[in-house]
Amino acid sequence: MFDTVVVLSGGMDSAVLLADCVDKGQTCVAISFDYGSKHNACELPMAKALCDTLGVTHTLVPLPFINDLFDSSLLQSGDEVPDGAYDSENMKSTVVPFRNGIMLSIAAGYAESVGASRVVLASHAGDHAIYPDCRPEFNQALGQAINLGTDGQVTIAFPFAHLDKRDIGDLGRTLGVDFSATWTCYKGGHAHCGTCGACDERKYALRHTDGLDPTTYLK
Repeated sequence: MFDTVVVLSGGMDSAVLLADCVDKGQTCVAISFDYGSKHNACELPMAKALCDTLGVTHTLVPLPFINDLFDSSLLQSGDEVPDGAYDSENMKSTVVPFRNGIMLSIAAGYAESVGASRVVLASHAGDHAIYPDCRPEFNQALGQAINLGTDGQVTIAFPFAHLDKRDIGDLGRTLGVDFSATWTCYKGGHAHCGTCGACDERKYALRHTDGLDPTTYLK
């Protein structure tokens, strides 16, 4: 039996969240989603490898309909991911409509099925302005709906909701997370591009200018 379902993308935030849950003695299972993003092929193997390292059961759920039906530059079916700063005007094309609502709903059903009482997601304060399904009011409303829809058996939590990405990077460093085994770049090439907004944010989070970032960037 498990007590916590961790939504794990293979990115640095969810990797730190999983490591933190394990460090706190929680019995975890991780769930990942292949929804057709440009970088799924890069990050999902890292999610699986992290689970293997930590001894955590990993489940992968394919969601091909998102790439087929939804409009976002983050998806393989979408336009090019923009370069530039991680701000709302530049990154709004990467919004995948209601992605977190869909994933959290599935994770909640999975949690109820395996007897876990909690689902956790690593959305953070830096996401709020850009992604509507990362904002506190959305999290609160969905959390209430999931708790009602599972007859009080499952709650959802967002432990990093008040942290920015650098705070998460610093926490991961104290937990010994290998950030070279996580993926962030939205373009999904053979290495991090170093120029998209996600890479820009990763550099900030991992203190790239201080020489603490182990990531290889193309630029």
